[in-house]
Amino acid sequence: MSNFVNGFSKKNKLEKIDWIIKTHFHNNKKAKHLLFSYLNNDESIQNLHDEFIENTISNFYLPFAVAPNFLINGKYYTIPMAIEESSVVAAVSKTAKFWANLGGFKTKILGVEKVGQIHFFYNGSFKKLKSFFKKITKNIIEDLKPITSNMEKRGGGISSLELADMSKKINSYYQIFVKFNTVDSMGANFINTCLEKITEIFKFYVGEKKFLDNGSEKIDFVMSILSNYTPNCIAKASVNCKVEDLKENDELNDENFVENFINAVKISKVDTFRAVTHNKGIMNGIDSVVIATGNDFRSVEAGVHAYASRSGNYSGLSDAYIKDDYFYFELTIPVSIGTVGGLTKLHPLVDWAHNLLGNPNAAELMQIIVATGLAQNFAAIKSLVTSGIQKGHMKMHLLNVLNQLGASPKQKEEAIEYFKNNLVSYKNVREFLNKK
Repeated sequence: MSNFVNGFSKKNKLEKIDWIIKTHFHNNKKAKHLLFSYLNNDESIQNLHDEFIENTISNFYLPFAVAPNFLINGKYYTIPMAIEESSVVAAVSKTAKFWANLGGFKTKILGVEKVGQIHFFYNGSFKKLKSFFKKITKNIIEDLKPITSNMEKRGGGISSLELADMSKKINSYYQIFVKFNTVDSMGANFINTCLEKITEIFKFYVGEKKFLDNGSEKIDFVMSILSNYTPNCIAKASVNCKVEDLKENDELNDENFVENFINAVKISKVDTFRAVTHNKGIMNGIDSVVIATGNDFRSVEAGVHAYASRSGNYSGLSDAYIKDDYFYFELTIPVSIGTVGGLTKLHPLVDWAHNLLGNPNAAELMQIIVATGLAQNFAAIKSLVTSGIQKGHMKMHLLNVLNQLGASPKQKEEAIEYFKNNLVSYKNVREFLNKK
């Protein structure tokens, strides 16, 4: 039987499921039941989820958790996190509590600028193009008012409109480089709408003012799109304390802890293999909050990793150092997110997550996110330079292993007690269960 299908998107959900089960699962009833078991019993909620994307056949769940005791700029937060990886929430919660006793996290916004680009090719004189663009810039901004006026009323809009000469990289290639402030919205739709309108206006003036007065001259517009690299939409988080305060903690009383911690961060600055894993740990915290608050984690990921490469080499994003007998740990990253629009009010759990945080504006949420990333990074490095990453991780992973092996509730209870003082591994857990 061919797996090719025409008109799949026109089928209703039941028809899509029937086709999938018949074609790919050989009418396996268990496979069909699994899809239905993950549908929401509340029809209104399920219909809402069905319309988020195309070809919806079920729901895919991620655990939705909270991390309490985050003291950020003097205010306590309980932070929503959506993630499947064992130990992340436990680690970040423990770190939050640890730093709350030492003054908490200090955060600030360093910039909120976002970027859009219009890519085009022009085979004439750049000097002529630059002069023409300068003449019509005010006209473009004025003609955009029907689109930008509401955003401007909220304190945002277009902050600059520039012509960029990219012809040294690709022959005859230029950009209109546009900077935006989208206030509390992530702004993708606003930015892209503006860019497409700017392209339309630019084309109009090219014709209206007979810019292409030479028969051999031509302009070809390739695309108009926002950039997910936002190096000027930046938040910073930091913690600090006296070095001696760290040594008073039972886990951290090793005299080499601070030195090893700082060296671990330094290694991430010079070794790409370590840097990728170092930054992945940061993103464990960041992505989970970005997802829980209905934001685009792929966009944030792409922007953060580009920022990690801004020097020409991919390196660790956090910094650790000692100054005047104080230990400092800091993280500065681009975080392009929003608190209005998109799924922020449409998705019931996302709306709940925003309420949990006290309905922060975009700048406040940026700071919450970067603080969570720093907390997760601290937890990971602390484990690496003390007990090792696997001890805590495998303890949290124990339930997953027990579920994979089909353990009963009584066996789970006994296993949890037994493995408090024994090495957790798939082999050891299986042998433990076989003895029961």
